[in-house]
Amino acid sequence: MAVIIKTPEEIEKMHVAGRLAADVLEMIGEHVKPGVSTEQLDSICHDFIVDVQNAVPAPLNYRGFPKSICTSVNHQVCHGIPGSKVLKDGDIVNIDITVIKDGFHGDTSKMFFIGKPSILAQRLVGVTQKAMWKGIELVRPGAHLGDIGHAIQKFVESSGYSVVQEYCGHGIGRGFHEDPQILHYGTPNSGLQLQAGMTFTIEPMVNAGRRNVKLLPDGWTVVTKDRKLSAQWEHTILVTPIGYEVLTLRKEERQAATG
Repeated sequence: MAVIIKTPEEIEKMHVAGRLAADVLEMIGEHVKPGVSTEQLDSICHDFIVDVQNAVPAPLNYRGFPKSICTSVNHQVCHGIPGSKVLKDGDIVNIDITVIKDGFHGDTSKMFFIGKPSILAQRLVGVTQKAMWKGIELVRPGAHLGDIGHAIQKFVESSGYSVVQEYCGHGIGRGFHEDPQILHYGTPNSGLQLQAGMTFTIEPMVNAGRRNVKLLPDGWTVVTKDRKLSAQWEHTILVTPIGYEVLTLRKEERQAATG
């Protein structure tokens, strides 16, 4: 496992890319409402990234992915391809943004409610967000990757939900997906020990029903086998000498800024 420790100069570029990715999620919020199609959301984000940020939407043409963002609605777990689907009242959608700026990636996602969500949807989305933060809060030099995965899995399962195990977080920097893999389940004191200068994503996918998923024929969209709701949140994290920094923090999250 060749984990890349970032230099101070590279970390500064990661700061910029992370901030831009967060800015896209802040920008798109007002457009996420009943009657809009996921393709329209993709177009708005694409134009903002390219024309306003002078950056590159990383998913576009990545291994053949046809769009600039991922939109995963309701029982879609991840990697949903924006299209003609129109969002309606009660839907939940994950919007996943990855921006490349000056050769470095910033990767983040957020759940959005369309109109008035069900109590189940609200609880699932809230538990998933808390699970991500429980993992993030353990990041520090000397911690093990297994500590992060265990904390997420324990919290999710104690809340009555299940963690998707086929997809995980990842190292990030010049590459969209670098080592190490960040599992959202695991055993304490196991796995790679963290070092200052590592950058990676924590992005738990949590299902309201069973953890089992399947890949649709489009080769990208992952759905729950039981068609029950799924939620995901994601941040790009830097391991600092004393803890962590969230490189993709949005304005609404500033209170939880650094560990």
